[in-house]
Amino acid sequence: MLHSTVPSHEKRRLLREGLASGRLLRVPGAMNPLTAVLIQELGFDGAYVSGAVIAADLALPDIGLTTLTEVAGRGAQIARVTDLPVLIDADTGFGEPMNVARTVQALEDAGIAGCHLEDQVNPKRCGHLDGKTVIETDEMVRRIRAAVTARRDEGFVICARTDAAGVEGLDSAIDRAKAYIEAGADMVFPEAMRGPADFEAFREAVDVPLLANMTEFGKSELLTVEQLESLGLNMVIYPVTTLRLAMGAVEEGLRVLRDEGVQTDLVDRMQTRERLYELLDYRAYNAFDGDVYDFTL
Repeated sequence: MLHSTVPSHEKRRLLREGLASGRLLRVPGAMNPLTAVLIQELGFDGAYVSGAVIAADLALPDIGLTTLTEVAGRGAQIARVTDLPVLIDADTGFGEPMNVARTVQALEDAGIAGCHLEDQVNPKRCGHLDGKTVIETDEMVRRIRAAVTARRDEGFVICARTDAAGVEGLDSAIDRAKAYIEAGADMVFPEAMRGPADFEAFREAVDVPLLANMTEFGKSELLTVEQLESLGLNMVIYPVTTLRLAMGAVEEGLRVLRDEGVQTDLVDRMQTRERLYELLDYRAYNAFDGDVYDFTL
């Protein structure tokens, strides 16, 4: 009710234990807090907050237009409602190394368990689009060092994302990842891997946890949990899946409503009022204050 009762440091411990467990953590994107509640109920290992989803929710493209305040605010809303660790997309850290330091501390304050920072130029673009540009390795190393130095809770996971494979080639991306690990990154996120061979090359080259991005309509082959586990991946995110599912259903429903003038044919596709109230845990609020929940379904 109201807030998760699991403190932030405990969520960070759970994330680190999960990454060290040898199993694959399954982490869907939470497009809003209610989705995070459902992710927890259905037994996933964590919730992910996508920068692309935050931008899309604001009707903006994923080109670095969102701010730290907007991203940390959405992260805090999602972390508030779930006992699961939350990993958040911190883009390029919103500026220079000092901005990166502030970003990490703001995300710690928001109750987030970890973030990933990327080596694109600022402003960035979606990792599965052409035309990306990456910064020099030394500049990204400074970003990572700033993040590591700024964090106050050693449990907070700092993940280095590299977009270099699509720009400079796979070998360069691996070399960059090694430099980022040397700078203190706890985990590596190789973006836009094309298939199992790319992941296998990364797994052979580095010994820290690896994150796989299984986003739809991108450059990566969609691999199963079993395939990712066999490749030695430690976490898989599905960053935009819930938004795409929701917006597809919303668009279809609005077309029916426009064309038919009534939503009768849509009702059986909707989440029921009873199910919504179950997710919102209305009954717990009733137990707390009978004046709040004074009706029957």
